[in-house]
Amino acid sequence: MSDDRTVRIIPLGGLGEIGLNMMVVEAADDLLVIDAGLMFPDEEMFGIDHVIPDMSYLLTHREKVRAVLLTHGHEDHTGALPYLLSKIKAPVYGTRLSLGLAAEKLKEANLLSDADLKPVRPRDRLQFGLFEVEFLQVCHSIPDGVALAIRTPGGIIVHTGDFKFDQSPVDLQLTDYRRLAELGDGGVLALLSDSTNAGRDGFTPSEQVVGQAFDAIFREAQGRVIVACFASNIHRVQQILDAAAAMGKRVAVCGKSMVANTRIAGELGCLRIPDDTLVSLDELERLPVARRVIVTTGSQGEPLSAIARMAAAEHKQVQVSPGDTVVFSARVIPGNEKSIARTINGLYRQGARVITEEVAGVHVSGHASREELKLMLNLIRPTFFVPIHGEYRHLHLHAQLAREVGVSEARTLVIDDGDVLELNSGNAGVVGRAPVGRIFVDGKGIGDVGDAVIRDRQRLAEEGVVVVVLAVDQQCGKLVTGPRIICSGFVHAQDSKALADGIKTLVCSVLESASEADRTDPRLMEQRIKTAVKKQLQKEIERRPMILSVIMEV
Repeated sequence: MSDDRTVRIIPLGGLGEIGLNMMVVEAADDLLVIDAGLMFPDEEMFGIDHVIPDMSYLLTHREKVRAVLLTHGHEDHTGALPYLLSKIKAPVYGTRLSLGLAAEKLKEANLLSDADLKPVRPRDRLQFGLFEVEFLQVCHSIPDGVALAIRTPGGIIVHTGDFKFDQSPVDLQLTDYRRLAELGDGGVLALLSDSTNAGRDGFTPSEQVVGQAFDAIFREAQGRVIVACFASNIHRVQQILDAAAAMGKRVAVCGKSMVANTRIAGELGCLRIPDDTLVSLDELERLPVARRVIVTTGSQGEPLSAIARMAAAEHKQVQVSPGDTVVFSARVIPGNEKSIARTINGLYRQGARVITEEVAGVHVSGHASREELKLMLNLIRPTFFVPIHGEYRHLHLHAQLAREVGVSEARTLVIDDGDVLELNSGNAGVVGRAPVGRIFVDGKGIGDVGDAVIRDRQRLAEEGVVVVVLAVDQQCGKLVTGPRIICSGFVHAQDSKALADGIKTLVCSVLESASEADRTDPRLMEQRIKTAVKKQLQKEIERRPMILSVIMEV
């Protein structure tokens, strides 16, 4: 199928999951990277800081990478950028806020001085080899979001980024409906559209609905108000500032990322800070409680976040007290239910009143619902449609929606991460696979923690561990010292001595019953000890802790 007009679309992340958004558009010897996002770990990813996409395909074709294009500044679209730029030198194009937030992450990774960040504005057009890219204004939960219209040898590809059709956005920057319609009139080869809310009927409410809820909450609150939201939700922070200023309240921001993002957005003019409204936490504490508002991180109950530490009474500067109103201004991301519930319970224990989106309109989505997705399809009227950004169920529902508005099943392409989709003016199909996967980041380690390590950590957390340590004579294998038994995480301390004594007796029995030749093979004896201890624990207490056997030769 390949010819001079062929273009390849290769998702490296973001299809089949929430987060990890990274897309490749490729033609001949030119390659564009759209977004470089991370995913935050779920509760089963023990000890993992975050997850990034496998970038092997880009490393193999690094000489073809012409640019990295950012659709907006959320971390699920920009968070993997430091890891990408540490391996590949390429210019990064984005709007002022997207680059401002990305620059902060690059600075933390000591990569900012070498990064080539190039700001763009809506309606800008830039040439990258065979590609011409136009940036188009769209609404989202963060300012400065853009869609991309990419002119390729085979036709125009429209990538929506994350979007919603907000008719009254907080920053008054409307989606560029006219340009989207003009592109549709001219003919679009493929539409790649955000699927996050493909299962939600109707239209997504305007962000200003949340502002009205804040007005009511701030007016009714007799004491301090604490609002937890995503640090990158600049529109939400704007409405908190506006509501507070209108009622003579003062606002302090809390949490490293919240402080940084508020500063960056203010410096770039993306956040309008009313005079005398934003103060430090120390200044806020000197005011009457009824005038205090705190904006903080931790809307997902992250254990180390500011609001979680407040709920556990472990925050150094903020102590929750009776009369406080705490607002969780974010949706619950699947997998975070337990941690959020734990945080909310802690806040109730300290006497706070807690408000969530279930009981008040304190959150709206930043993603288009079904009627808006239909409108995007009808504006663009693509030859081919590819749903992106979402779990597989979201992609499937979006594909169904496309068929409802007239896109044929043959021209609706539901693909997975790693599929190599080739398109030209008349044909489209998956022709191969690119390497994809999830790379775990744990501290400074990138990719050195795999699924096997995660399974070990899970087993340690669920079953505990027994460590058997002994020293034997190198010549004859007879016991010299030990065995020492260390039990952790699976029996009460007062029961561990009796259990350890039983294990010691068993280990000595295993050694005595072995031949001299076997005893002088420490690896063989370690395995025999592990097997014997495993069977005994299963028989006596019906548990299966991880068992480690260490034999030292002297």
